[in-house]
Amino acid sequence: IMVKPAMAYLDVIARVRERYNHPIAAYSVSGEYAMVKAAASNEWIDERRVALELLTGIKRAGADIIITYFAKDAARWLAEEG
Repeated sequence: IMVKPAMAYLDVIARVRERYNHPIAAYSVSGEYAMVKAAASNEWIDERRVALELLTGIKRAGADIIITYFAKDAARWLAEEG
């Protein structure tokens, strides 16, 4: 089951998780990515911390699969954390 956009629909992801016993994919759309990138480029936020928090929230809501433009960065950041 695909839920899109992920960030705005964390409650929907949680409800789908409660109701269905199927894999749930959440698609973190380009607008969510662009919002974080823009704020980070203006030094309003720490991109790494915010991106990982967003992805963690999606996972905690119940997503089994997260489709995100942050995938490569998140993999690198998590590897650096050990």
